[in-house]
Formats: sequence, C-alpha cells, structure tokens
Amino acid sequence: MTQPVAPTEEARRTAGILAVSLTTLVWGLAPLIVKQVQMPVLSFAAYRLWAGVVIFAVVFAVTGRRLSWATLRTCALGGVIFTADVACSFLAFRLTSVADATIIGALAPVFIMIGASRWFGERVGRRDLVFVAISFAGVALVAIGSAGTPAFDAWGDLFALVSVFTWTAYWLFSKRARASVGALEYMTSVILVAAVLMTAVALVSGEGLSPPTRGMDWLLIWAVALGAGAIGHVLLAWSHRHVEAWMGSLISQCMPVASSIAAWVLLDEALTPLTIVGGLIVLAATAAILVRSRTRGGDGSFDAPETPAPAG
Repeated sequence: MTQPVAPTEEARRTAGILAVSLTTLVWGLAPLIVKQVQMPVLSFAAYRLWAGVVIFAVVFAVTGRRLSWATLRTCALGGVIFTADVACSFLAFRLTSVADATIIGALAPVFIMIGASRWFGERVGRRDLVFVAISFAGVALVAIGSAGTPAFDAWGDLFALVSVFTWTAYWLFSKRARASVGALEYMTSVILVAAVLMTAVALVSGEGLSPPTRGMDWLLIWAVALGAGAIGHVLLAWSHRHVEAWMGSLISQCMPVASSIAAWVLLDEALTPLTIVGGLIVLAATAAILVRSRTRGGDGSFDAPETPAPAG
C-alpha cells in the first residue's frame, strides 16, 4: 500500500516542479538569444561559461561560501559531461536541421527513465508511458512545423544522437551528485570545469577565443550566462533532490514550445498549424501526467502502488 507523502516533502516536490518549469521557460529563450550572436558558437559557449564562473564567484563571495577540493572532485565529472553535451548540441544545430536535432533530442526522457529506474528505483506507470509517447509526437510536430527548409546532414544527426546520451548522463549524474552536494556548490564546480574544457575545445576546433567585436555580443553572453546558465541550471540542480528524474525531463520537453511562442512574440516569427497543434499536444500530455501525479500522491508510480523510491 502506498505510504502517504509528508506535507513538507510534497510542498518541496511542488516547488521542484515549478523550478523545472521555470527553467524550461528560461531555456526556451536561449535559442532566440544565440540566434542574434555573430561570433563562432563554440567561442561564444566558452565566453558564456567563463561569465558563469564570474557570476558564481560573486555569489560565493557575497554569501561567504567556499568551494572545497573534495566538492570539486565529486562534481568534476558533471562538468566533463556537460561540456560534451554543449559541444554536441551546438554542432548538431549547426550541421543538421533544427527539426532533426529537436526530434532526436526528444528521445532523452526515454533514456532518463531507463537510467532513473536502475539508479533510483523510479517507476513509470503504463498509462503514463502513453502520455510520454504522445508528448514525443507533439515535440516532433513542433520541430517539423518550425523547421522551414530541411537540411539533413548525417554528421549533424550523429551529434544530435550523441547529445541524447550526454544529456541523459548529465541529468542522472546531477541527480546523484545532489544527494551530497548543495545546488550552488554543484553548479559552480560544473561550470568551472566546463569553462576550462570548452576553452580547449574552442581552441582545438580552430574557432579560437577572439573576444566579441560587438557590444551586443557581450550583452548576450552575460544574458545567457545569468539566465539560462546561473538561474536555470541552479534551479534544475535544486529540483533534482525533490522531483523524479523522469518527471523533470518530461517537463523540459516543453522547451521547443516555449521557444516557438517566444519567437512568435519577440521576433514576429509565424506559428504554423503543425507547431500550434504539436505545442498543444506537448502541454496537454505533460499536464495530464502532472495531474495524475498529484492525484496519486506524487510517488512516481501510478499503475502499481508501492512504497516510493528514495530521492536521489
């Protein structure tokens, strides 16, 4: 028989879901910002990460926190995986169509569910798997409707596929690391390691580290570092302690919907019928799972009640 969830735990879980939702909205704005950047993307990523290091350093100085070598060693692998994911994602969007990259990336929650089941004992009900499949179909419609002219590239699709596994690994590693490390300490370690590695990647790729020549690019670097980087990733890292891995990853599937709506509002980009229908499907499927989760006590197992698995 399912054990009742303590009120404080349920409140934190609700806050965690809101944190993932806000992160998804913030991340949905990031592609619009990156589209305005004129400098090479890997160079932009390196500068963005170093700006993040500065932001976290200021936060640590103001709050009197200190980053220990033990914490850095514990979290360093997260920085390595995060660097690989950023590099693969950027290369995928550069080489192949947005539709291909988005649809392939939408497979990540499936692998996160598998990993969460093995690592954290999370279970997903059969009926909820149906909603997950419906959500994936909605993401595909959003991507196809927003794609414009197809630009298939085998290497681009390969990088998109690799990014599915790097993102899955990063999500699951982050959830496990957060069991013993604070959200700020974790993200500071990840961003520091990623900044060093992305600098090397930008140099090896031939893009170099020439500073931006436009003042607008500097503004966009800091906007992404503060919004999608500091605020978004810290909220996500905090939520890992309170929200099931599969649930959080499913909520993040709404990011293409947020991007499409933001592009329509801010850049006057048209919303095609496929984009609108796909977006409504994604939002409806996600809402259905959240409602089912609330009505069944938020234990992440809906079809076969049992004792909730401990949070990572």
